[in-house]
Amino acid sequence: QVQLVESGGGLVQPGGSLRLSCAASGFTFSSVPMSWYRQAPGKERELVASITSAGGRTNYADSVKGRFTISRDNAKNTVFLQMNSLKPEDSAVYYCNALVTWRTGILGNYWGQGTQVTVSS
Repeated sequence: QVQLVESGGGLVQPGGSLRLSCAASGFTFSSVPMSWYRQAPGKERELVASITSAGGRTNYADSVKGRFTISRDNAKNTVFLQMNSLKPEDSAVYYCNALVTWRTGILGNYWGQGTQVTVSS
């Protein structure tokens, strides 16, 4: 079955950095675009960054442009989110997302369990 396992979250001071990882299994990773979302308490889940299957194109929320970088290693079935110059408003649970189109034509939308990022002094 599909599994997405995030890691790398934690407590960091404003201005600091964190690198999130998401290890994927259960589907052909190199064929699937991947995304990172986040959800802060009392707020809706929002798209942070996405990357195409081969990694050639990326997309970012305006709030993180220039600070966050999404990347992937298709040989290791892993997607990353490098977060620099972190701000308190970046505090949230970060989720890895995979949108898989199966051979049957069914579209599967899969989420990891989330990893907490807290930016505070």
